[in-house]
Amino acid sequence: MMRILQVIATFYPAWAFGGPVKVVYKLSEELAKRGHEVEVYTTNAYDQTRDFEPKYKTQIMNGFRVTYFKNLIRPGKLFLSPEMIFALRKNMRKFDVVHTHFGRQAYDIAVNYYCRRYGVPYVLHVHGSLPRFVEKQKLKLIYDMFFGYRILRGASKVIALSRAEAVQFRNMGVPDERITVIPNGIDLLECANLPPKGSFKKKFGVENDKKMILYLGRINETKGIDFLVKAYAHLVKNMNYDNVVLVVAGPDDGYLGESKRLVASLKITDKAIFTGMLPEKEKVSAYVDSSIVVNVEPRNVFGLVPLEAAVCSTPVVVSKGNAVSDIIDRGKFGFSVNYGDINELARIMGKMLDDGVLLREMGKNGRWFVSENFSWNRIITSFEKVYKEVIEN
Repeated sequence: MMRILQVIATFYPAWAFGGPVKVVYKLSEELAKRGHEVEVYTTNAYDQTRDFEPKYKTQIMNGFRVTYFKNLIRPGKLFLSPEMIFALRKNMRKFDVVHTHFGRQAYDIAVNYYCRRYGVPYVLHVHGSLPRFVEKQKLKLIYDMFFGYRILRGASKVIALSRAEAVQFRNMGVPDERITVIPNGIDLLECANLPPKGSFKKKFGVENDKKMILYLGRINETKGIDFLVKAYAHLVKNMNYDNVVLVVAGPDDGYLGESKRLVASLKITDKAIFTGMLPEKEKVSAYVDSSIVVNVEPRNVFGLVPLEAAVCSTPVVVSKGNAVSDIIDRGKFGFSVNYGDINELARIMGKMLDDGVLLREMGKNGRWFVSENFSWNRIITSFEKVYKEVIEN
């Protein structure tokens, strides 16, 4: 039995922050099932602008303990909680290993300092946030110069979600022997008994005979939503696919207004639905009712959405720059397109919509392939191995 601390800026019920929240929840739950003593340190952030007051500061969830620390201030996407840093200093020595989920935050600096001071190894997980080619490049560079490279050097192991992310670590100076590739796991129980078709369409007023193309995720400018919207407009206006609805589902992360303006400028407002953030059960219903799920984020190192869609028997389309494209090719449950090629994406979506046999075959392939290769039961063993290795060394 190991005593494991998970440190992350945002946690349940803050689903608006995307995949890392879900991954750390499932990781903690599965480790607890294996008999380990797991604790999560996090802040009380609820979404991009609001904090929440938990009923209890420390809670037990599915066998693991969660402690919420108040944010003192929240400038942009920084989460500053002196409470959390004090707790790390006070309690660090009671853990065998710390697993920190890097976000260029103050707690990353504290984990590095107190783990070194008290001789506790830490594992670093960046969830695709390592590159500086997206938001706030100058601030990220300054952070890395003063703290980031030191945090990377101090980690006993770093977790890469894919071979693409492993290359990013190497480019930041992390040696190969400290990089371990472990993909995200998928909660198969969520999709074990799929809901009947039609429930999502009924709630959002989509006629049953209409086909649905779904984007699900944060509404952020890096996600390729503009690419999808333009390709969809080409599909319905220039290729005469009148019987198809575009659904954009997820919380606003700074790009919702721009997405709606683009839809209006292309004169497809009556064919596009923005649902906002969906509860987990409605997400599954959205997958089930969709003919295709499109996730064309160009630089995602490992997105959960394509795999979640696949385990719900829905084919997917991704960008060739997305690390999941290799998995989709191996599993034969979708297509990859060149990012920005509107004609190609529209053509591929049309081809899939025209071929019901192809959609069913890809749906069947995806459900089997993801279930066999990305279940948490399989992946949790890799994390246990990493923890044991860094503790022994």
